[in-house]
Formats: sequence, C-alpha cells, structure tokens
Amino acid sequence: MNSSVTTVDPPRPRLPAWLRLKLPSSDTFARTRNLLGDLRLHTVCESARCPNHWECWSRGTATFMIGGDRCTRSCAFCAVTTARPLPLDPDEPARVAQAARQMGLRHVVITGVARDDLPDGGAGHFRHTIEAVRALCPGTAIEVLVPDFQDKDDAIDTVLAARPDVFNHNIETVRRLTPTVRSRATYERSLSVLRKARERGTPGIFTKSGLMLGLGESHAEVLEAMADLRSVGCQVLTLGQYLQPMAGNLPVIAFITPAEFSDYAQQARRMGFIHVASGPLVRSSYHADDFPAGPH
Repeated sequence: MNSSVTTVDPPRPRLPAWLRLKLPSSDTFARTRNLLGDLRLHTVCESARCPNHWECWSRGTATFMIGGDRCTRSCAFCAVTTARPLPLDPDEPARVAQAARQMGLRHVVITGVARDDLPDGGAGHFRHTIEAVRALCPGTAIEVLVPDFQDKDDAIDTVLAARPDVFNHNIETVRRLTPTVRSRATYERSLSVLRKARERGTPGIFTKSGLMLGLGESHAEVLEAMADLRSVGCQVLTLGQYLQPMAGNLPVIAFITPAEFSDYAQQARRMGFIHVASGPLVRSSYHADDFPAGPH
C-alpha cells in the first residue's frame, strides 16, 4: 500500500502589536502606483515585499530599483526573484528622473538588483541614473543603495564619480549569520566596500549601512557589527525588524521590542554615528529623507 506524506510549513509567528499596520486609504497611493506603472519602473517596495510600501506610496515616495527585477543572487532573507537578468534598459535612468520630478521628491533613493552578470556589476547604470536625476531635479538629494560590486575598485569609483549624496551598502546581519543570510556576499567584503566609499569618495558623500534584527543574533553581536561599521567610517545607521516575506525565506527567530531598538540607537549614537534610525518598521530607505543630506 502506497502512502504519501504531506508536509506543511509551520505557521508564521503572530505579529506583536507594534508591528500591526493599518492600511492607509489615500488617493496618493493610487497616483504613485499608476505613475510607476506608466513609467515601467520597478521598486524595491513591491519586489522585496516591503511592509511599509502602503505608507510610503501614500506619502508619494518610493525606492526605485534599477537594473531590472531579476537578481543574480539568492539571499535567504529576500523576496526578489533570482533568475537570469534581462539586458539593461538604457532609457531607465531618464524614466527614474522623470518619476522623481513628477513625484516632487526632495530625497531620492535608488537601489538595484545584484548584476554579477555584468563586468561592472551595474555600476555604470547607477552612475547614469544619478546623473539623469541630478540633471532633471537639481535640488534633490540622491541616495544610492548599492550591491557589493564584488568589491571591485573600478565599479565603486564609477558610482562615487557621480557624487551621490549618500552611498549606502547594507551589511544586513552580524558576522556569524552572514553565510546563512546572504548569498555570495561576505561580511568583510561589505566592510571593505564601505571603507572604500568613505576613503575614495569626495567630501560631502555620506556612507550608510543597515542591519536586520530578529534572525538569531545576540546583543553583543549587534554591538560588534555597529563597531565594525564605525571602524570603516560608516556615518549613518539603520536598524529594523526582519520580517519573513515569503514561506521559503528565513523564519523570524525573535521580535525585537521598541525599547530594545531605542537602546541600540542610543548606543549607536555614543559610538559616533551622526544619524541613526532604529525601530521595528525601519528599513534602509524608510523615511530616508529624515537625514538632511543635500545636493552638492
């Protein structure tokens, strides 16, 4: 007699009260969604299933994701599709700039999928997008959230040459958990990218990084990661709660309380970070315009 066994994924843990969101109802949300659709632009808000995208789009903001919506890496925490990427769209930088202008953004965040298929990792595409936004929106601060470019000097220099106001690269998690959480990335490589951005960038370019908490890290490990970021000159820090975007992604090990996030923020400021965003709903680009970076 043949028998089959059906496996069922364990239920996700119930969200604590501080993570339960009320979906906003706003005409601005629909206008933002329609504009992004009309301009054929991808956002990390949708592709990474960010829990804040309802709020951000209702505020008329979004984080643009360039280079397509297919990533060459398969990080265990991320919902972005892993697949062979399509060729770069040469008109995408101009469309991002048009969207930034129509949305009236005073702080633009531009991120991108990892493009390990390209010799420069997509760095040139980042540069073209920065230049397009600056030409059309000269008063707008520009923040880029970049992959590690495999720590290639030429790629990092290409992005820095466009003089973004903020150079952001997320370390994502503590040293011990990096091999489990991140695909092909290493803890030391990310620190090296941030060190080079700080040392090789022109004065006025701020460096930024962020960690997700709740993946099983200890308090001491978080403090160690913060100290490591300061050791390479990182100036801006974000700390937020990891939330499992899809059943196949890493599970949440712990929910960090708002009080714990507040404590981390205080310790980060004592370490010398000039701006810290730390809270359960904080993401790397969430309320990024709270940091007063300005165009050069």
